[in-house]
Amino acid sequence: MTPVIELDGLEVRLGGRPILKKLAATLAGRSIGLLGPNGAGKSTLLNTLLGFHKPSSGAARVLGLDVRTRAREVRGLVGYMPENDAFIASMSGVRFVRMMAELAGLPPEQALERAHEAFFYVGLGEVRYRPLGSYSLGMKQAAKLAQAIAHGPKLLFLDEPTNGLDPPARVRMIQLIQEIRDRGDLHLILSSHLLRDVEECCDQVLILKDGSIAAYCNLEEERRANLRFLELETRGASNGCFLEALEKLGCQTAQGAQGRIKVVLPEGLELRSLYAVAAEQQVQIRRLNHKRDSLEDIFLKAMEGPDGRL
Repeated sequence: MTPVIELDGLEVRLGGRPILKKLAATLAGRSIGLLGPNGAGKSTLLNTLLGFHKPSSGAARVLGLDVRTRAREVRGLVGYMPENDAFIASMSGVRFVRMMAELAGLPPEQALERAHEAFFYVGLGEVRYRPLGSYSLGMKQAAKLAQAIAHGPKLLFLDEPTNGLDPPARVRMIQLIQEIRDRGDLHLILSSHLLRDVEECCDQVLILKDGSIAAYCNLEEERRANLRFLELETRGASNGCFLEALEKLGCQTAQGAQGRIKVVLPEGLELRSLYAVAAEQQVQIRRLNHKRDSLEDIFLKAMEGPDGRL
């Protein structure tokens, strides 16, 4: 399978200042999060992959195409939802999306048909003939998504798609992104400084800090691992027999204060086995939690400096 993105020592300098520094990674997931604080280089990386910024050194490939020499082909395969608005305010929504689809290579009639379809898909069918300048912030974000998907891209770049949205509009945008991801007919890269957006939409995450790669992880693997890591609150387990019985099942255990126990389950062991052992030992399991916030843990660790401070 062709990797979605390949970075080979990629460096980008703007105004003589290094923005991206020796990025090296191969990204092949269905939905990839590009995470980092503001100013980390996320938007610069997306613009470089689209051919808008030239690499100072190294190389980058999108769907196997070198961005230095085949940028036009790359842009035909990619849908791009930019962070900042780039509308013609007096133009109707559907006319704007049609124009963008034509620029992506569709013939006029097909571009118009796709523009209508995209507007209905993002929930803006009733306002598609209104001027873009009259749209609310949430409607403008949805219109940006419509123009990004209208030409049927193979890869979708979403740059801060929930930026400035109120809670209901944010929920709708996340649902749309999840629907697009779950269709399975394209890859997407979601760039955000919001952990929650990435965690809800992505299977893999690349974390940038000061223009460098601070961490890369597979969230699906992390989630599967977390299902094996439990935190129990118990009553009646103070004599150690319950822990010994769990260890005989192959569990790793650590006892904390006030009946709290951390347990790592071996592969193949079901939760009902823990409850069966608890019943045998006359122990009450009052609460059971899976390990959570793994992405937050990974992000905070990636942001730490050499002295351990953020």
